[in-house]
Amino acid sequence: MDISLEAVEKVMELAGVDYYTAKEALLKADGDVQKAVDDLAPDTTSAGDEIKDAIDRLKEKVEEGNVDRIQIRKDDEIILKVPVNVGIIGGVIGLATAPWALIAGTIAAFGFGCRLEIVKKDGTTDEIK
Repeated sequence: MDISLEAVEKVMELAGVDYYTAKEALLKADGDVQKAVDDLAPDTTSAGDEIKDAIDRLKEKVEEGNVDRIQIRKDDEIILKVPVNVGIIGGVIGLATAPWALIAGTIAAFGFGCRLEIVKKDGTTDEIK
């Protein structure tokens, strides 16, 4: 099969890969640029679903009450602390999703080496898995 230079360059541009990788992907996709790009794209849906599930479990814990703050740890370092009252204030002024988006964004930015924790009012900590 003849793969055009234009097709290789298009795959290189869209997928952010080198010449050899783009050409191999096009060969596997029978010259279909879109299929080659799709095959090279990382699978982000599962990561997004895992983050969404963690946030949903976190919301359930917060709704149960007795939560003082939410924190995200990477190794032993606390990356983000969000007091629960920030979420309550956000809800009052119509920005209830802002703390959750901040938490989801932090998890996504720092990867899955992070632990999502709730700190209860008595100082104990539970990890959200």
